[in-house]
Amino acid sequence: MKEGQKLWTREELIVTVNLYYKLPFGRLHRLNPAVIHLANLIGRTPDSVAYKLVNFASLDPSLKARGIKGASNTSKLDVKIWNEFFENLDILPFESEKLLANFEHMSIEQLNHIPEFELQKEGKTRDQLLKVRVNQSFFRSSILASYNNTCCITGIQQPEFLIAGHIKPWSVDEKNRLNPQNGIAINALHDKAFETGLLTITTDFKIKISSTLLKQKKSKSIEDYFLKFDNQDIILPSRFFPDIEFLKYHNEFRFKH
Repeated sequence: MKEGQKLWTREELIVTVNLYYKLPFGRLHRLNPAVIHLANLIGRTPDSVAYKLVNFASLDPSLKARGIKGASNTSKLDVKIWNEFFENLDILPFESEKLLANFEHMSIEQLNHIPEFELQKEGKTRDQLLKVRVNQSFFRSSILASYNNTCCITGIQQPEFLIAGHIKPWSVDEKNRLNPQNGIAINALHDKAFETGLLTITTDFKIKISSTLLKQKKSKSIEDYFLKFDNQDIILPSRFFPDIEFLKYHNEFRFKH
């Protein structure tokens, strides 16, 4: 470490990992306003925050699997914090949002734009609802960032039309609710079809349409919105590819063959 430099703290690294999940892979640089903002919050330079983001990219297994390398000078603490976050995605996203709210000097409700009238005044139920809302917001941000705000089926890039859909449902796998490899960016219509098993994604990342819809070949709307996508490749994310095991689950237990 150079003279005059200060060691990074666990809290600073956790909110930086939080930002890593929310930024598209191509935007981990010092000129990004989000990087500049976080740097100001934690008393670091944009260069140093960007460097840590690239360090985390070098630890990201979804990038390693594609042969993409980040920086090679990760510290032991970088590795420790990355592993802690990545291995505890059911806990650390919410903790990171609380830390970020502290750095912002605001409540976690304000940070996540959750109106008070949508939450109960107090008690355990309020805390549980708040955590769910914050986690859902984090998951959506991480999925849309991974897919560069692009629907994996149609290529639509209007965020208002996009949903961060779960491959293995929220109600089925609590541990992987916030795992970005359990998510896809998908438009609302095809999300409903995916959720109800009328559409799936195979383990080689191809779209498969249910026979229920394939039988409706005379319907122009079904042809236009579904049948023309059958056996087409999905638009893959820049990182956090859909996990093969989650896709297998959807193919076997959710899809209406």
